[in-house]
Amino acid sequence: MQNSSHNVLEINDLRTYFFTGEGVVRAVDGVSLTIPRKGTLGLVGESGSGKSVTALSILRLVPRPAGKIVSGAILFKGKDLITASEKEMRRVRGNRISMIFQEPMTSLNPVFTIGEQVAETLRLHRGFSRGEAWEGAVSLLEGVHIPDAARRARQYPHEMSGGMRQRVMIAIALSCGPELVIADEPTTALDVTVQAQILELMGELRHNSGASFLIISHNLGVIADIADEVAVMYGGMIVEAAPVEELFDSPLHPYTHGLLKSIPRLPQAGSRMGGDLPTIGGNVPDPVNYPAGCRFHPRCPQSTTECKKEVPPLVNAGDHTGHLVRCINWEKL
Repeated sequence: MQNSSHNVLEINDLRTYFFTGEGVVRAVDGVSLTIPRKGTLGLVGESGSGKSVTALSILRLVPRPAGKIVSGAILFKGKDLITASEKEMRRVRGNRISMIFQEPMTSLNPVFTIGEQVAETLRLHRGFSRGEAWEGAVSLLEGVHIPDAARRARQYPHEMSGGMRQRVMIAIALSCGPELVIADEPTTALDVTVQAQILELMGELRHNSGASFLIISHNLGVIADIADEVAVMYGGMIVEAAPVEELFDSPLHPYTHGLLKSIPRLPQAGSRMGGDLPTIGGNVPDPVNYPAGCRFHPRCPQSTTECKKEVPPLVNAGDHTGHLVRCINWEKL
């Protein structure tokens, strides 16, 4: 872990549970993460692994009354957001920490123009007048490469394509110069060509804005393009974390191996397409009733009797500086 003075965010042993009629859903169950200043952390894993709940916990937006942060600490530049008042959180949300959601059509208000929605953030957090906020909104839309921004600002969300709407969400997220931007599956609803454009834009803004980024995705290709470090989640826990190149070159956890093998690849020259794409057998575990021991062992081809006894700790992998893994057999893989 890096020195805290160099981190914009530190999450320590976070546990966020949902109390339902069927039992306690341990969606996030002991997660620790750090995001350095001007750094980008990729958070990956299958649907249901706890990625989005981790993001919502940072902003204290976990649906209530069922959802509750039961323990841990979320230190944003040294301030614990879990103990912050609601008034303090309103000053943080959208201002110092902003979020880009995965489906912009449900995040944008259909009865207000694009320009009005971008300008609202500037009026609310930065005290701009209506005229100043409108000019600022048009400038922000230009900054995310929306052509003819002054005209587009007067359009409604349904008049724009999915890629353009996602650009608007990015403009809103960056409008107040946040210190941390959380992007939750920012390219999921977009076709491959538009995905590439949005990733290129985010990479450009990441270098120009000076903000730190938390990119949440199940798409490892997205993470490889934009992240500095990667954390892999499974069953509400971090099972592996490493610098992005090291994780792709030398994965240590069986789950990470499975994710990387399941990425579709073009055939090499002279070879023919065909055959089944490798998959990870089984299903994501029920968060109400996790299996005993390692939570991945029912799906792991390398599991042993020892794997069923207790949850393995997240340990530094020998000589792999900064490479953490939660597996008792990682040296044998």
